Amino acid sequence: MASAIASIAHAAHSVATSVLTHSQISPGAEIPACKVKEDAPDASTPLVLIGKNILIGVPGAFTTPCNAHLPGFISAFDEFKAKGVSAIYVFAVNDVFVMKAWKAHLAPEGTPIHFIADDQGAFVRALGLAFDATPLLGGLRSKRFTIVTEDNKVVSAFVEAAPPNVTVTSAEAVLKSL
Repeated sequence: MASAIASIAHAAHSVATSVLTHSQISPGAEIPACKVKEDAPDASTPLVLIGKNILIGVPGAFTTPCNAHLPGFISAFDEFKAKGVSAIYVFAVNDVFVMKAWKAHLAPEGTPIHFIADDQGAFVRALGLAFDATPLLGGLRSKRFTIVTEDNKVVSAFVEAAPPNVTVTSAEAVLKSL
């Protein structure tokens, strides 16, 4: 009986997650208005995108693929700036404390890259880039993506077919696309 209830609950969660997700954002679309948390759990501020920006979504802070994904962006930050990028933002469905600790872990000397806590997954759901990672990561998570914007308009969007992969969303691939 307990396993039947657990199965029903898991199925209901999967259906709810898919219902809450919108169609995947694509070039030409506008980035949805949202408030983000970067510095404190009770300090939400509007995400304001001015100029060319890179938005990176990852399934989870401190996971092995995500730890391998972001150092390329950190080390190539000046190359991105030289190609006209104003800012780089990393989004994960984690809390502010985890995101701040992860940023300090990946860039102990500091980095101008913004690590944003999408603690409820509202932003990635609005982008249509959320998925149910309950079996591995305990709930809703972000697909691995990289979006290039000009102000709030999507110029290009790259999404990995499988979350552990880092191919089309790598710093090297995105630099080549600019």
